[in-house]
Amino acid sequence: MRRIGRVEVVANLASGGVGRDAPDQLRKVFADHGLSAHISAPEARDLTNSLRAAVDAAPDLLVTLAGDGTARLAAELCGPDGPLLAALPGGTMNMLPHALYGVRSWQDALSVALTEGEERNVGGGAVEGQPFLVAAVVGTPALWAPAREAARYGQTRLAFDRARRAFRRAFTGRLRYAWETGERGKAEALLFMCPLVSRALHDEEPALEAAALDVRSAVDAFRLGFNALVGDWRNDPSVQVHRCRSARVWAAGGIPALLDGELIRLHTTAEIVYRPTVARMLAIPKAA
Repeated sequence: MRRIGRVEVVANLASGGVGRDAPDQLRKVFADHGLSAHISAPEARDLTNSLRAAVDAAPDLLVTLAGDGTARLAAELCGPDGPLLAALPGGTMNMLPHALYGVRSWQDALSVALTEGEERNVGGGAVEGQPFLVAAVVGTPALWAPAREAARYGQTRLAFDRARRAFRRAFTGRLRYAWETGERGKAEALLFMCPLVSRALHDEEPALEAAALDVRSAVDAFRLGFNALVGDWRNDPSVQVHRCRSARVWAAGGIPALLDGELIRLHTTAEIVYRPTVARMLAIPKAA
C-alpha cells in the first residue's frame, strides 16, 4: 500500500456510536500514528456535501465515522479510482466496518487499520447504478426503514405513522423477478447480500447471495422473523436462495428499496448487478 499523506475525515456526530468529543479523539489517534487529518463534523443534512468536498480534495485516505448508509455513499463517490476509503463503526448495525476490521470500537478500528491495514478492492452490488456494499432489500419491506429511523431518534409519533403506512403496504405489492438464468418468479421482496457480509459466500466470490422472500401474510412474516432469531432464515419455507451476478425486477408501481440502510425509490423496473470493485478500502488482513 502506498504511503498515506493527506487524510480527510467526515464524522456524523449525531450517529449512534459517535460522541461529541469524536474530533479530538480522531486527532489523537492520527497523531499517535504520525498523521494529521482535516476533520469535518457536519449536520446530518450536510453530510452529502461534506463527503463530496472531501472526495474532491483528492486525499490519500478518506475516513467516515458514521453508519453503513454514509459509508455506502462515500464508496459511491470514491468509486474504484478515487481515494482509499476507511469506514469506521459509528452507526447502529456497523456491518461493513465489522467485516473490514472485526467487532471493535471505532478508536481501535482506526488504530489497527492505520497499523496493519492493506488496500483491498471491495466488491458489492448495484441497483440501477447505485452501489451497495452490505445488502439491498427490494420491495415493500424496505418501507419499514423510515419508521426505524424515527424511533431511533425518539420521534415516537412519526415512527408510529410511518410504521402504520408501511404495514398498510405490506403484502399488497408483489414483485416479479428474473434471475440471470432466465428463471422467473413472484415475491414480496428480494434480498441481495454482498460477499463481504454473506455467510453463504466467501469474501471474494464474484456473485451476490440473493433471496426471494415469498411472505404472503403476517403469519409468514412472524415465522420468518422467529426463524431468523433461533436459526438460519435461509431454511424458512418462504425463502428461496440463489447465487447471482444479475437480476431484474418489475412491478405495477414504483418499487421501494433499501441500500445499506438507506431508502430509495425505483421506477417500475430495476436491474441489480454484481460489481467486482465498488471502492478501494483500507482493511486489515483476515488473520489480524
